[in-house]
This record gives sequence, structure tokens and C-alpha cells, in this order.
Amino acid sequence: MSDIENLDDVKHLVNTFYEQVQQHSLLGPVFENVVQGNWTTHLEKMYRFWQTILLNEHTYTGSPFAQHVKLPIEAEHFEAWLTLFYKTVDGLYKGARADEAKTRAGKMGEMFQYKLAYLRAQQAN
Repeated sequence: MSDIENLDDVKHLVNTFYEQVQQHSLLGPVFENVVQGNWTTHLEKMYRFWQTILLNEHTYTGSPFAQHVKLPIEAEHFEAWLTLFYKTVDGLYKGARADEAKTRAGKMGEMFQYKLAYLRAQQAN
């Protein structure tokens, strides 16, 4: 098993992961509600996001968190997403970039949850 080396590897990871997301009973409906069948656009954005993070090729611009603020997601969604992401990475790749992908995904999920909790608490007051 090799590491994530290039854009083709990133695309393979992203495609494999989101194929599984689409079939997931908890995650699939949330994503489909946002993507509304236009997976190509979403996947292209995810290629650029992970290409920027893992390959240090700056092709992504934007704020990932802003896209998630209004979604009906809770801790169990993040847990399911992360579990599925780790499983996908581990099934395809091994090495420093694969480990980095999992580390970054974990930190991103943690940060999103904290920010969402904070914003929801502010809205409740």
C-alpha cells in the first residue's frame, strides 16, 4: 500500500469516500439535501480542498465551516463522517500523507463541533 502522492490519489480517496457517504444511512441524506444530485461540483471542490492540504498545492479558496453552519448536523454526524473517512484512508493508503489526512480530518471535525456549539448557544440566548 502506498501513500497519497498526487492529485490522482486525492481524487481516488475523495471519490471512494463520497461513494460510501452517499450510501450511509445517516450521512447520505444530509449530503444529498445540500448537493441535490450535483455531486460533480461538490467532488471538484473536495479535490481542491484535499489537494491544498495534502499536496501543498494551493487550489482551494473559501471557508469550509461557513458551508456547514446551517446544516442539521450533530456529534453523531461528525463521528460517522470521521469513522468512514478513517476507514477509507486506511483501506487505500499508508504513509505520512495518509496520516496527515486523518489528523486534519479529526481536527477539522473537532473545530467544527466547537464552533457549531458556540454559535447555537449564542442563538439560544
